[in-house]
Amino acid sequence: MKKDIPYYEDYRPIKNLKEMLIGSCEEFKDNVAYLVKKKAGGPYSEIKYEQVLKDVNALGTALIDMGLKDKNVAVIGENRYEWCISYLATVNGVGTVVPLDKELPEVEIESLLSRSNATAIIYSGKKAEQIKSIKEKGNTNVEYFISMDDVDEHGIINLSKMLKDGEELLGKGDSRFIDAEIDNEAAKIILFTSGTTAQSKAALLSHKNIASNLESAAGSVRIKSDDIFFSVLPIHHTYECTAGFLLPLYRGAAVAFCEGLRHIVDNMKEAKPTMMLGVPAIFENMYAKLWATIEKKGLANKVKMLIKVSDALLKVGIDIRKIVFKSIHENFGGRLRMGIAGAAAINPEVSVGFRKLGIFLIQGYGLTECAPLVTVNRDAYYNDASAGRRIRNVDVKIHEPNEEGVGEICVKGPNVMLGYYNDEKATSHVMKDGWFHTGDLGYFDDDGFMFITGRLKSVLITKNGKNVYPEEIESIINKSDLIKESMVYQKENKEKDDTFIAAILVPNFDVVKEKFGEISDEELKQKLWQEIKGVNEQLVSYKHIKEISIRDIEFEKTTTLKIKRYLVK
Repeated sequence: MKKDIPYYEDYRPIKNLKEMLIGSCEEFKDNVAYLVKKKAGGPYSEIKYEQVLKDVNALGTALIDMGLKDKNVAVIGENRYEWCISYLATVNGVGTVVPLDKELPEVEIESLLSRSNATAIIYSGKKAEQIKSIKEKGNTNVEYFISMDDVDEHGIINLSKMLKDGEELLGKGDSRFIDAEIDNEAAKIILFTSGTTAQSKAALLSHKNIASNLESAAGSVRIKSDDIFFSVLPIHHTYECTAGFLLPLYRGAAVAFCEGLRHIVDNMKEAKPTMMLGVPAIFENMYAKLWATIEKKGLANKVKMLIKVSDALLKVGIDIRKIVFKSIHENFGGRLRMGIAGAAAINPEVSVGFRKLGIFLIQGYGLTECAPLVTVNRDAYYNDASAGRRIRNVDVKIHEPNEEGVGEICVKGPNVMLGYYNDEKATSHVMKDGWFHTGDLGYFDDDGFMFITGRLKSVLITKNGKNVYPEEIESIINKSDLIKESMVYQKENKEKDDTFIAAILVPNFDVVKEKFGEISDEELKQKLWQEIKGVNEQLVSYKHIKEISIRDIEFEKTTTLKIKRYLVK
């Protein structure tokens, strides 16, 4: 392969998301923007670009009329059309949008609403009970509670009514939202990084950050106006939000919302997508199930033989993959041409395997603080073992590389955040001379491909790409009077080719004896496990501790009383 492949240039320059939205809705007004399900299990319905702009203008006008101009508006819920227009309306003329993780426990949602100074929250019916409880406690500054689903409840505003009210105001000549000017470099998006309420940070992003990232993505990977993106990953996450929601909107493509992980196969057959973003676990699971089915039907040798024939023909420019592997493609809707993995490294064998069957699979690297894309494998130039090459208009360097060229990955460019919300100390720690220090370790090869080798920090990364900060979980565990100290770590499950969170506990033997007298080792473990069950109830599921072990002596520590993790075996 060539070392220099030109970027795609057939995209329009954009300065902000409002310009992007208006431009797309004018150029592609008759295109389908979203495929949605009005009821679970029902057929997909189409929403065209022209309707999207009408709804965003109506909702934005209603939000301003409500008094939310220049206020912070939180949005929480599953991937759906109402989430999208809530985000677009808020960021394109109302105020600052605060996307929240729908999987968070109530206590974390409440804390993030307070920390973000949100004045309003727009939420789906599936979050109604938690939001109602937060509303009744009154510990936040939230004044307006807006439901994406119609409810008849005092103090709750229905989004559908706001759309009607906004349409009426627009009809009377209200142009406050439509005429609102965008400050391209102002903080208009607050994105919380992975972590619990005590230690998660809120990255401040601008229109410029996102717009530059969209342009760079469009220059690296071919996105067409007849593409259909299959939306599976949580839309609040910066990867899905930028690349799975805003990028197709920018390019005139459509987005089909998946009803849930267990509905992936059925929904793909219905929506017939061409593009799909996912974390490695999703693609690896799809690939494993595909081959399990092939082997169960006794077709493994035949498929392997066809792959050899196909590979040989590809070398002379003949592609028969869509034909000979037609039945395999039909499992994914029949039109899937590309998958893009992010959030963690994917097994290169899976990427190669999918490509041999006619489905192009690449991976990239990014962070919330970088809006998020930093590097990506190009559809015209790739290395399956790498995180790709840097995107255009972004500089990436390896800080203080060792003899092997491995050092901390640092990023500079228009995609880098403005800083952390209300946290100058954390900002100064990662922003130095215009460079964002990622905390990740990596190196570049001679062809410009970047490889991730590990973390500077102690953060644990699950197979699904979720970040788990052990210190945060330890702080909760150590609140138990039965536990003197703890260390959380990641353990490998070789049988399932997966990892899980485990904890080593040092009991407070004096308290244990005082409460329970002399007990056996097994009884002690049962008592401590009950404590861990209580800890798990306070955590998102991917942070749950699945295994514990007991240690008789305290951990060796530094002078600042931090556990020397590398010494623990």
